[in-house]
Amino acid sequence: MKPQETDVLLSGWVEPLPIRRANVISAIHELVTKSLVIAELEVRKLRHDPTDLIIRAVQPVLWLLIFGQVFSRTKAIPTGNLPYLDFMTAGILAQSVLFVAIFTGGMTLIWERDLGIVHKFLASPTPRVAMALGKAIACGVRCLSQVVFIYGLALLLGVKLNLHPLAILKVLLIVMLGAGCFCIFSLIIGCLVKSRERMTGIGQLLTMPLFFASNAIYPISLMPNWLKFISRLNPLTYEVDALRGTMLLNGTSLHGFGLDCTILLVTLIGLTIICGKLYPRVAM
Repeated sequence: MKPQETDVLLSGWVEPLPIRRANVISAIHELVTKSLVIAELEVRKLRHDPTDLIIRAVQPVLWLLIFGQVFSRTKAIPTGNLPYLDFMTAGILAQSVLFVAIFTGGMTLIWERDLGIVHKFLASPTPRVAMALGKAIACGVRCLSQVVFIYGLALLLGVKLNLHPLAILKVLLIVMLGAGCFCIFSLIIGCLVKSRERMTGIGQLLTMPLFFASNAIYPISLMPNWLKFISRLNPLTYEVDALRGTMLLNGTSLHGFGLDCTILLVTLIGLTIICGKLYPRVAM
């Protein structure tokens, strides 16, 4: 083989690499851009109905004012050196995020399908994963209002919160990740069911087991072995653990903030891929 031919072959092997790298960067840029566009569209809906944020704050307020106050006095649940109301505050924030995400994702998707909006999105070149991820980002933004409500109420009740800016940023990150996980989980259910009534029933069926099979209102050490196993598979457990270690002044994390974030992020990525595959079923 002549040296000239060898140069041609070598150049043929080397040249596609930058093109392939450029294609990957372009795909990631398109995914991020389209996801943010979808998220912006979803967030704009709050301008038309901001009262939804206040209504969503009623349930966690009742939990902290009634359930938290009663169990703080009875001291029936051992929480170590941490007062029960402090222990419970992180769990109620996670519960609030769970409820908002579950009843926002799938219900919104079915409502948009009935209006024909989903069909228009599916006819566009927007990646299906971006459609799901955009809704998850918007749900996370929606849940940030719950952080404000619960922080304000917790301060009034005397909960010792960690108000360091870095700790607050960590709380916001965990809330965004947790909201994204459960919103996309709700979207997956919305892709499989076909009516709002069925979506409401399944949402109510799932939220309470997810809540009680976590460490939101009692330590995992009090659970029977079978429930401990389920709690380790529950993403809400890791969300609560991260929140308890960051938002409370004397709070501790069993798994560590890094591991909790990693588990939530991996769960979010896996659910997003599944939802992207199922998304076209909505229009069927």
